[in-house]
Amino acid sequence: MLIIDHLTKQYGEKKAVDDLSLHIAPGEIYGFIGHNGAGKTTTLKSVAGILQYDAGEITIGGIRQKDDALSCKKMMAYIPDNPDLYEFMTGNQYLNFIADLFGMDVVTRKERAEKLAETFELTGALTQPIASYSHGMKQKLALISAWMHDPKLIIMDEPFVGLDPKAAHVLKGMMREVCDRGGAIFFSTHVLEVAEKLCDKVAIIKEGKLIRCGTMEEVRGDASLESVFLELED
Repeated sequence: MLIIDHLTKQYGEKKAVDDLSLHIAPGEIYGFIGHNGAGKTTTLKSVAGILQYDAGEITIGGIRQKDDALSCKKMMAYIPDNPDLYEFMTGNQYLNFIADLFGMDVVTRKERAEKLAETFELTGALTQPIASYSHGMKQKLALISAWMHDPKLIIMDEPFVGLDPKAAHVLKGMMREVCDRGGAIFFSTHVLEVAEKLCDKVAIIKEGKLIRCGTMEEVRGDASLESVFLELED
């Protein structure tokens, strides 16, 4: 579903991402772990087509990003760590805006928006301006907008930050459902307990370089993911 092949991104003399290669297969929830400044967000933004990179290839659903970026974007959804929503819009207006971008018909968008809003207990707020939303409500709206067009690949940067425990539980179930249908999830997180319980595979990055990746069993062995991460970060 997603192939990152020798990805390199520099800011001046600093390599934020240094020759990174990962393969996220259909059906996989893939966790991306590293300290602040390790290169996680740069990688995710490169995959989402927001950042241009200096070397390497990114392939999504068999399509090279550099050959057809628009087709790649149609297959995915990206949620940044701090979603910037159009706060002058109501929740409904924002979801319709997203649906327009992906060419969704009126019936499908209405059905999906209603179902997802009910799932996240946000139905009553959709008629209100986004400016009146709490951080957690904005995060829920961003998640709803990402799931609206039924993407095959979902890229998320710290998706559990700001979510209450119930919403976090709902999101975990939705992530697994995407993968059960043949999609894939690639997300960064600082919550190692979540990664340990949820992910099929995990990658640890340090100073832009991949230092370990594989199944949870391959990465952690007999130890906890937290102890492995702290050992590798020393």
